[in-house]
Amino acid sequence: MSTVEEGRMVMFHYTGTLADGSVFDSSRGRSPMEVRIGAGQIVPGFEAGIMGMRVGETRTFAIAPKDAYGEHDENLCHRVEKERFPDPKSVEVGMTFRYPLGDGRTAHTIIQVGDEDVLLDLNHPLAGEELTFEVECLEIRNS
Repeated sequence: MSTVEEGRMVMFHYTGTLADGSVFDSSRGRSPMEVRIGAGQIVPGFEAGIMGMRVGETRTFAIAPKDAYGEHDENLCHRVEKERFPDPKSVEVGMTFRYPLGDGRTAHTIIQVGDEDVLLDLNHPLAGEELTFEVECLEIRNS
């Protein structure tokens, strides 16, 4: 029986939760995820967590921020003039939008709204979070 290892194609269902137990993502109720191990398609901690699994096995593991989306970096929070938004009067805390920065980051969250400007957080929304995953291995094949 084969196991999850470098170079193999793996299909699995997963549910990701935060430290407070809230679910931030899950493949349950939709198509399972399929990745090639070692191709950089998933965060390093997730890949390490599923190594050695067999078809039919379910495993739960936690990933530290450094092995997921990194620590929250205050240097990635920037003030931007409100007038630069298409509808400055409608901006609110918690709004997210996509705008490519050229370094691969595109998702931005408004974390503060002032009279003249807004504070944007360019960190990944899960930066600084310890993530827990429950993973069910469905299929393993050679790529």
